[in-house]
Amino acid sequence: MNVLFLVQKEQRAILDRLYDGVSAHCNCDIRWLSSDEQRNLRRYFRDEVDVSRYDRIVFFLRFKQEIRQVGFIRTLPNLVILEHDAYQNYIECKYTGKFSAHYRQLPWARIISSGFMVTERLREEGFDAVFVPKGYDETLLQDLGLERNIELAFVGSTNSVAYSGRKALLDELASVEPLVVTRTKSGDEYRDTLNRIRFFVSADVGMGEYMIKNFEAMACGCVLLAFDQGEAENRALGFEDMHNMVFYRDIPELQEKLARLRADPELAAAIARRGRDLAMSQYSFARIGQRIVEALEPALRPHPPLSWLDRVRLKLGGHRGVGG
Repeated sequence: MNVLFLVQKEQRAILDRLYDGVSAHCNCDIRWLSSDEQRNLRRYFRDEVDVSRYDRIVFFLRFKQEIRQVGFIRTLPNLVILEHDAYQNYIECKYTGKFSAHYRQLPWARIISSGFMVTERLREEGFDAVFVPKGYDETLLQDLGLERNIELAFVGSTNSVAYSGRKALLDELASVEPLVVTRTKSGDEYRDTLNRIRFFVSADVGMGEYMIKNFEAMACGCVLLAFDQGEAENRALGFEDMHNMVFYRDIPELQEKLARLRADPELAAAIARRGRDLAMSQYSFARIGQRIVEALEPALRPHPPLSWLDRVRLKLGGHRGVGG
């Protein structure tokens, strides 16, 4: 399968190993698009792409740039959108409902979503949606066997509207427990910090899916204390309470379970070990890349005949070949 994989050149998360995982399972032409190129996809395709060469064209681009160019995107054949932020469609934020509105204009496109229940909701709305979870960079993040001298911590951002629930929960927890909230540089500093944490607090409040930090903390051997995203999400991921991670729904429940783990270090160590093993076996970027390619393989919905306006856009775009 020949795949054109368009990704963001400037991105906070380091996802190169995920792209390698995709490339290992198909003939993959990866293009890193600058912000300017993402803002003008018509020009980029006109100058750089012959769409007839590809069985799939995969977007992993900034959503706010996609929605501004839907008229052009509608002309692209064999379109698949990989999306890690579609949970924002169903929470209170600036993108509430906007993912559904965008996808309604591209009903033949396949959506690969990183949330199980988000995917189910998209499918219920009639979209061709497939679940492939987030994962972690196994070449960077491992359990190094370091002394875990930070008992309870969160590492990451709390500075956006989408994270308002996260910040509120962490502030509440910090008022009753010795919680460390910090940020690090990506890479070795982040890995080494995770390896110093015994209990990692995941506070994905109201998001409906688990963010990438959950898989990263598990892989580095932390006991993951995760805000419970629901039975269906947990079952789809193989997450089991007090077996390979610890769920909580409010601060009193978190404190009660944390007290049990402090009193039983062997149980805590066993949960950390099983969580690490689950992450390593199922959520490495090598494995997630393979699952993305598996999601690309089934036939797509047929692309309808182009309208007069779409034909004009196609001509202006300068690319060739539209098919299903």
